[in-house]
Amino acid sequence: MIRSVLAATAVVAVGLTAVLTSGSAPGAERVHDDRPDRVAVVAGQTVVAPETLVARTTARPLAGIRIALDPGHQLGNHRFPAKINRLVPAGGFEKPCNTTGTSTNGGYPEATANFAIASAVKKRLEALGATVLMTRTRNSPKLWGPCVDVRGRFGEKVHASLTVSLHADGTRASGRGFHVIAPKSRKPWTNDIAKRSLRLAKALRAGLDQHGVKRSNYLAGGTGLVIRSDLGTLNKSDVPIAMVELGNMRNAREAKRFSSGKGQQTYAAAVVAGIRKYLRR
Repeated sequence: MIRSVLAATAVVAVGLTAVLTSGSAPGAERVHDDRPDRVAVVAGQTVVAPETLVARTTARPLAGIRIALDPGHQLGNHRFPAKINRLVPAGGFEKPCNTTGTSTNGGYPEATANFAIASAVKKRLEALGATVLMTRTRNSPKLWGPCVDVRGRFGEKVHASLTVSLHADGTRASGRGFHVIAPKSRKPWTNDIAKRSLRLAKALRAGLDQHGVKRSNYLAGGTGLVIRSDLGTLNKSDVPIAMVELGNMRNAREAKRFSSGKGQQTYAAAVVAGIRKYLRR
C-alpha cells in the first residue's frame, strides 16, 4: 500500500518541492513549513508531501477494510427463554437461536465480557482506519439475541472482509487458556470460506500467542485450534470467519482477566494483532 502511495505522488513531489523551497511556481501559494501537514496548491490542486502521505498510510494501515465483530450472546438472553430456544437454520440442521452464555464464579457474565472486549477491539481497529460493524451494539438485560443464523450472515450483510466471533468458555476450574474455532468445509455451506477461515483462525491464534495468552490445556491437544461443523454462526457465514473462546471464566486467574479493564485490553490487543496478521497489514 505504501508503494502505491509513493508511486501515485511521485509526479507531484517535484512540483511540491519547488513550491515549498522557492515559492515561485505559477499560481501557487506557499504554506509555512512548520505546519503538521506540508501542503501547497499547485495548478488549483491541493498537494500533500509524499512523506506526509506515507505517514498517514502507516498510521492507518486498515483504511478501506470493513470488519464484522460478533460479541457472543446478549445479557438479557436468560429472560427470553421462548425466543432463544426457538430453532433456527444452522447449516443443514437446526439449533436453538442462542444461549445464555457462561459467567465467572463471582457472577460476571460472559455476555458482558464479550461486549467489553469487542468494543475495545472496535476502538483499536477504527484507530487503524478500519470500518467496524458489530452484530449487537448494546449489552442490556432488556435485550436478547440476535440468533446464531443472523450472526453468521451478518458479515456478508455489511460487506465485511471477515468476521470474528468473541466468546469465553465455562469448564472445570483447572482448565485454562484459549482456543480458536474454524468451520469445517461442508458443501454448500462453508466450502467456499473454509480455507480462508482456517487462515484467519491461525492468525488469531498467533495474535493471542504474541500477547502471552495461554493456549487451552483442556482440549485441542495444545494446538489452540479446533475445527467444528456444528456451530450455526460459522456455518451460516459467507465471509471468512473464526470464533475465539478467549479463556475459561471458571478459572480464577482468567476470571480476573475477563472482568478487569486491563485484562480486557490484553485480549483486545491480541485479537487486533491476529486480524492484522490475517490481512497482512
